[in-house]
Amino acid sequence: MSSAPLLERRDVVARLLADRGALLVVTGLGAPAWDCTAAGDHPLTFPLWGGMGGAAMVGLGLAIAQPDRRVLVVTGDGEMLMGLGGLATIGVQAPPNLAIVVLDNERYGETGMQATATAHGVDLAAVASACRFRHAAIVRSESELATALVPIRNAPGPLFYQVKVRADKLPLVLPPREGAHLKNRFRAALLGARAF
Repeated sequence: MSSAPLLERRDVVARLLADRGALLVVTGLGAPAWDCTAAGDHPLTFPLWGGMGGAAMVGLGLAIAQPDRRVLVVTGDGEMLMGLGGLATIGVQAPPNLAIVVLDNERYGETGMQATATAHGVDLAAVASACRFRHAAIVRSESELATALVPIRNAPGPLFYQVKVRADKLPLVLPPREGAHLKNRFRAALLGARAF
């Protein structure tokens, strides 16, 4: 359903995370985690290695627990489709510090590049809008991405951006795999001595 040209996902993620400061980042499993790691492994990034469909809800919990910190969820269309119900909960809770960016390549990248529902016209941004997100949009061009970058970091949320990216197979840049290490690293970076 997308019309070419589409954005390159690693470039999108690098721009999202440039000069990130104290931004808290939760990534969906697979390519979003690898893309965030390619942009620079960071202790305030929490990559999900499993639990498909949970990234937005982990982001919600973090946004509620840390209301003075900005939270960005970077996930994929397949993962977001698994967690659509979470959008309703986020819309009802309305955390002003939460932004969700879906890297939509219209494929299930981890299982063989099968087409997702977004390849057949499902509009995730419209779903988020119907779930009472403060703002939701589809990003298809460099100019639209440039316009979206400031609100993603600063505007009151919840915000949702479905970014159409090419279905490229890129080299893996893996974050650490050990779940306990990732949890402890993130908690220590977030809370310091209070973490333990």
